[in-house]
Amino acid sequence: MSQLPSTIAADEIESYVTHGYATNGEVKIHYASLGSGPLIIMVHGFPDFWYTWRHQMVALAPQYQTVALDLRGYNLSDKPQGQEQYAMPHLIGDIRAVIKALGKEQAIVVGHDWGGAISWQFALYYPTMLQKLIILNLPHPYGMAAELAHNPEQQANSQYARDFQREGAHLHVTSEALAAWVQDPEAHAKYLEAMQRSDREAQLHYYKANYPRPPYQEITTQLPKITVPVLQIHGLQDTFLLPGALNNTWNWMEQDYTLVTIPRAGHFVQHDAADLVTRTIKSWLAR
Repeated sequence: MSQLPSTIAADEIESYVTHGYATNGEVKIHYASLGSGPLIIMVHGFPDFWYTWRHQMVALAPQYQTVALDLRGYNLSDKPQGQEQYAMPHLIGDIRAVIKALGKEQAIVVGHDWGGAISWQFALYYPTMLQKLIILNLPHPYGMAAELAHNPEQQANSQYARDFQREGAHLHVTSEALAAWVQDPEAHAKYLEAMQRSDREAQLHYYKANYPRPPYQEITTQLPKITVPVLQIHGLQDTFLLPGALNNTWNWMEQDYTLVTIPRAGHFVQHDAADLVTRTIKSWLAR
């Protein structure tokens, strides 16, 4: 790997990352890698792709190998057909495959939105492959289920998910709509290209295969506790995932749990408060 310059602007990251693929069964998962050192796997959500982590990658690359993947169905990763291909066991298997492809046994995992949901489950099912866990704007499964079961506002604000679960919903979602949340003109162009390369039906299969359906109920089965230190960051302006679901998260931890809430940031907290999120992650990892 060539020597990186001492500083890289986030919007220059594509000139410095190396690209690779991991294989989970017959599905190829694309990733972009920057830096060297302990491995950090970064997992995006909906509607997004690896580039969402550019600010965090350039800041962490001097001390870590930062690897941001495209989820299956997105951008440069494979897009297998069928809802069953997007069930959670396959999704966490993709994370495992990337770690293995990089020749590692463990990694720090960072996840946002669906990437956060996958990262929580990875921590539950592959705890020995995890060193630390960082979650952005996605509550723990217990908290999310409880909020859906008891908070009418969260139930109402989850209407989008119920819409996505309808048959043929992907026919009514455009690449332009999926990229509309990105305000920066240069980044918006990249997002539009990535969404055009993505499979719309596959993107909505995440909701059909994994998002709770009414009548909403709390989780009654006993899940294992998270066995590694956890940093959770939540933008409080998120209207899709309300902060009440963060309550009692500490009850499901075996080690230390750090919660940082950012009042003026929304759902895409790694964009809305990029500098604060980056500095928080760097500081927490360096403890």
